[in-house]
Amino acid sequence: MIQRLLAGGLIAGFAAGLFAALLHFAFIQELILLGEEYETGSLTHFAGAGGAPAQAGHDHAAGEAAHDHGDATAEGEESAVTRNALTVLFTGLIYASYGLILVAGYALAEHFGRKVDAREGILWGIAGYAAFQLAPAMGLAPELPGTIAADLGARQAWWLGTVVATAVGLALLAYGRSFVAAGIAGALLAAPHVIGAPHIDQYFGVAPTEVGAEYSARVLGVGLAVWAALGWLSGRLWAGSRA
Repeated sequence: MIQRLLAGGLIAGFAAGLFAALLHFAFIQELILLGEEYETGSLTHFAGAGGAPAQAGHDHAAGEAAHDHGDATAEGEESAVTRNALTVLFTGLIYASYGLILVAGYALAEHFGRKVDAREGILWGIAGYAAFQLAPAMGLAPELPGTIAADLGARQAWWLGTVVATAVGLALLAYGRSFVAAGIAGALLAAPHVIGAPHIDQYFGVAPTEVGAEYSARVLGVGLAVWAALGWLSGRLWAGSRA
């Protein structure tokens, strides 16, 4: 059993993590880099509006500027390689953890007589997406760099409570056999949002709202695709190891 858990969860998780990293580079990283430019002041919201110059001028000697530009380019390339490598590594580790959680759920379901295959694994993956990403995002949307938010500890506590309540609620809806279970599931799904996520008193940030909205939409879209792939692959490996 332990071998099945580790093999199915880790292999499926790392594969899904590589898929997630690919989608991250294709759809998300450019928005993160853009948000960092607003955070550092390289770009300014509304710069160039009303006929104002988009960027301030700088007076430097031509030779010194070329030298600085060359150094900055070399450092930037090295930093980008390191950053991308760490992104792939940590994304793989995160989804390996998610994969282990999924196959642990498969083992629990099997204990109660429910068989999970690749087809049902997709549904488990979508449920995991709803619990770990979609439901928390209804209160705490994915944020660009430089976004001001409430206390980190309070947000982490609300996120964890939302994940647990949503996961248990979905499990009761899927496998509960009575109206009482359905009622408890509905209460659990609603409770985190009735309580409300921690927020600051006012909204402000350095990046345009259009960039933040596009970033949140892409993060949630990528999450759905990766979780579905994780569920399909982990379910397929789990069913295959049972044969």
